Amino acid sequence: MVTLPVVHVHGEPFEQGRQHGFALREQIAHNLDVYYDRFLREAQLNPREARARAERYLPLLDGHPYSDAMRGLAEGSEQDVLDLVVLNMRYELLYYQYSILPVGEPDGCSSFAVLPSASENGHLLLGENWDWIPEVLGAVLHTREPDGLETLSFTEAGIVGGKIGLNSAGLGLAINGLLSTADDWSRLVMPFHVRCYEILRRRTLASAAEVVTSGSRACSANFLLAQVPDQAVDIEAAPDSVCTIAAERGAVAHTNHFLDPASLGVSEPRSERRPHSYTRLARLRELIDARAPVSVGDMESCLRDHDNFPDSVCRHENQDDPPEEWCVTVTSVIMDLEERALRLTDGPPCEHLYEGYSIPHTAVLGR
Repeated sequence: MVTLPVVHVHGEPFEQGRQHGFALREQIAHNLDVYYDRFLREAQLNPREARARAERYLPLLDGHPYSDAMRGLAEGSEQDVLDLVVLNMRYELLYYQYSILPVGEPDGCSSFAVLPSASENGHLLLGENWDWIPEVLGAVLHTREPDGLETLSFTEAGIVGGKIGLNSAGLGLAINGLLSTADDWSRLVMPFHVRCYEILRRRTLASAAEVVTSGSRACSANFLLAQVPDQAVDIEAAPDSVCTIAAERGAVAHTNHFLDPASLGVSEPRSERRPHSYTRLARLRELIDARAPVSVGDMESCLRDHDNFPDSVCRHENQDDPPEEWCVTVTSVIMDLEERALRLTDGPPCEHLYEGYSIPHTAVLGR
């Protein structure tokens, strides 16, 4: 049974946003409630201040396709456009608060790429467990751009254009949240989700990497990029510096800490949870090395791993934490970039089956 909704959108950005908003109207309303509650209870950010901060991004995005898509989202979902801006700028709003407050920030997300030389089928593979707020609702989003480029991705209901996925040029994206003491939402530069949107609409790895590396950033983040036939690069991006990490032994992996923050001129805020990120990265590397050559089935096994449960690669709520700090694997994603195919779950992969989709055929391929 397919559990994640599949949304097909096409046309100009406003029309794509309108179609997205109409198809996921109830889920978008739900996600807004979830985030406003999480802003207040965990990040100490009331709705009025969240809207005021988000509104300051509007002039920056004026004339950008992303802005048009958000306005379409507002029309289709029957929500105020400023609430949709809050939702789409939530990375900057939340991660800045995590960097300045003694709160247990969600430290999940484990991603990795396997080069053709290390994969069983000789294809370029990309995988991620996206660990986040348990109540957040997502969807499979298939877009067809006016120039013919297609994207296939996971997105949160109400987030424009996809955040983890691939395109018809054989380019894929996985992401990880990072924190540094230099993060500051008020820098008002290209936001995180706009960068994801831009990356998935680029046709070359070099062009996609420029989306990450050009200019400065408001908040730190990690972007794992790959493109057929055999290219993969991980980019750690701090507000004013970046570092690239190449594959070793045919694979590259990342979790939620800078590998060498000093080399980027930043420091990470103290966090009791950061050791879990180190543990997940070491475990992921161990699992990948043990399975070479890696099959898609091996990737599923890696992403279901419960070593150091509940703060494992396959993430579950830690009942010792307050509910407003709970974090789970919301979706597990595996991509075969050669086949332009994406497999993902609606929840932790230990409890949910992977469903498959591909470009140009976005019907279910099977479990």
